Amino acid sequence: MILDTLENAGRYERLNPLFAAAFRWLRQADPSQLAPGRIEVDGERLFIVVDHKDGRGRAGAKLELHRKYIDIQLSTSGCDEIGWSPASECRAALGAFDAAKDIGKFDDAPRTWVTVPPGTFAIFFPEDGHAPLGAQGPLRKLIAKVAVDA
Repeated sequence: MILDTLENAGRYERLNPLFAAAFRWLRQADPSQLAPGRIEVDGERLFIVVDHKDGRGRAGAKLELHRKYIDIQLSTSGCDEIGWSPASECRAALGAFDAAKDIGKFDDAPRTWVTVPPGTFAIFFPEDGHAPLGAQGPLRKLIAKVAVDA
């Protein structure tokens, strides 16, 4: 997991061949003009999810894992709290892994919580269990879904 501000995103562009394109898109986006939903950037290799939701609070946020995608979650309005645990500690599955949606959910308690204020992003790799929407109140986020095997 990585937590940093968008102004420092260039430091991480070498971690995946699509990170430069993802961060370029996130820097240029005007979140106030984007409706919730999916935006194609590079087919199934890179797309953006525009998310406008109310936080569930820490008790309502569930750990999730992805196998095919890395999440770059950028808060644009509201301050999210995201739980984190190593994937190896995610054991209490809430059903089978959904390969079509690339998500598995877990009822384990996160090991720690991170605050992700506007202009800050968190990167979650397949090794990172993460529980988004742990804050209260309205949140707006842009989530870059970056293919692991790019």
